[in-house]
Amino acid sequence: MSPFRSHMEDALQEARAAGLRGEVPVGAVVVAPDGEVVARAGNRMRELCDPTAHAEILAIRAAAAQIGSQRLVGHGLYVTLEPCPMCASAISQARIARLYYGAADPKSGGVAQGARVFDHPQSHHVPEIYDGIGAAEAERLLKSFFADRRGAAEMSGG
Repeated sequence: MSPFRSHMEDALQEARAAGLRGEVPVGAVVVAPDGEVVARAGNRMRELCDPTAHAEILAIRAAAAQIGSQRLVGHGLYVTLEPCPMCASAISQARIARLYYGAADPKSGGVAQGARVFDHPQSHHVPEIYDGIGAAEAERLLKSFFADRRGAAEMSGG
């Protein structure tokens, strides 16, 4: 087993790229047990006209295709924002071993906030959870993105 190395900067790069595409800046990276990055993604809901195209879902899909299994046993997932209930459920279904996330999401989170998906007896699998990793940068990206959107709306009279 390789020594621990955080891949949150990789997830933040995906979040930045998502923001440049006009998507909410959230990024995710799936890491194999040996530390190799298997998949990476940023939000693509607007681009794909798909409400399920969250960074976590896209990264999980790509990782599962890459390894040829719907189960990502032993894998870690780095995501810049606390996963929503949909993504938390997908993390459980995929049997992700470890979840590392940055910013808390009091409005839409599904891990430590709101639905707390992993606390339910219906949750098939509960990953190890590490929060607050890279939180300051993730929060800065999100706040900047939404401030820019509000400013553009005010300038256009909307």
